[in-house]
Amino acid sequence: MSELQYFEDLEVGRSWEPGTVEVTEEEILEFARRYDPQPFHVDSEAARRNFDGLIASGWHTAAMCMRPLAESVLHEVAIVAAMGVDDLRWHEPVGPGDRLTVGVSVAEKDRWNDERGLVTFALEATNEDGDLVHSRKDLVVVERRQADE
Repeated sequence: MSELQYFEDLEVGRSWEPGTVEVTEEEILEFARRYDPQPFHVDSEAARRNFDGLIASGWHTAAMCMRPLAESVLHEVAIVAAMGVDDLRWHEPVGPGDRLTVGVSVAEKDRWNDERGLVTFALEATNEDGDLVHSRKDLVVVERRQADE
């Protein structure tokens, strides 16, 4: 693990490519059956009416992208809490066999209070063809190295 990064250490424009995610039919079905049982997520025949076949729930896509973000970026940041997500989008369907590459950058920084700052992390995920499939902005409260006195 690298040295813990504080609010002051995170510069706007800094970027990471935290990893890739392999999408499997089994995981698509498991997630959808439990959390988003719409026909195009749980039934290949129904999915073929509007798509090339079974597609992942957008919520599943967002969750799959969270793991590399958490393990490779947020794990090294002095996080207090998440405040929400802005501009959440699913640009293209994600299906079995897709390989998603996650990219993250610091989009904005604002002082929160004397002890903390608000950092907006912009996340984009592309598939193996380079098509943007998912994007969002995660708003995260981060500790400041030293509180203002």
